[in-house]
Amino acid sequence: MVRNIIIWPDPVLKQIAKPVDRVDDAIRRLLDDMAETMYAADGVGLAAPQVGVLQQVIVIDASPRQEGQKLLHLVNPEIIRTEGTRVYTEGCLSIPGEAEDVERADKVWVRALGRDGKPFELECGELLATAVQHEIDHLQGTVFVDHLSSLKREVIRRRMKKLKAEQAEERADEVKHASKHESAL
Repeated sequence: MVRNIIIWPDPVLKQIAKPVDRVDDAIRRLLDDMAETMYAADGVGLAAPQVGVLQQVIVIDASPRQEGQKLLHLVNPEIIRTEGTRVYTEGCLSIPGEAEDVERADKVWVRALGRDGKPFELECGELLATAVQHEIDHLQGTVFVDHLSSLKREVIRRRMKKLKAEQAEERADEVKHASKHESAL
């Protein structure tokens, strides 16, 4: 099921996600929904807080942009080591239409639980390293614009508030027109 993606600035995106006690069917359903939502939005990664769930759950698939990758499910992910730095122009499904350069570690090693609930470690480079850091930031209540200057962040904040207002107006129009439909109850 495709879920709604929360648009920044929304207070949910500033909250810290809680660790998952165990990977069960509910968490696997969440992972499936998140993957479906990410693919529908043409994203590389998605963190549970972006769909309103404050749990440490991430999906990432860098395969369209980085050869040799596949869909990853990361539950309770933590970066255990970093190496080097690189700058990458990042976007975010919660900040649509915006992209800015962000400096992050060039390589990261991450430890997490998989979809099966078993722990694993993964070495990540290039886009995958950036995506892992970006999504783990979401679990800590941080979005990529928090890495930008206050001026750039404020310009983007204004654009997102305008976008949210336009979306709310569209939804209100849809409801208004739906109530005029003969099949409306």
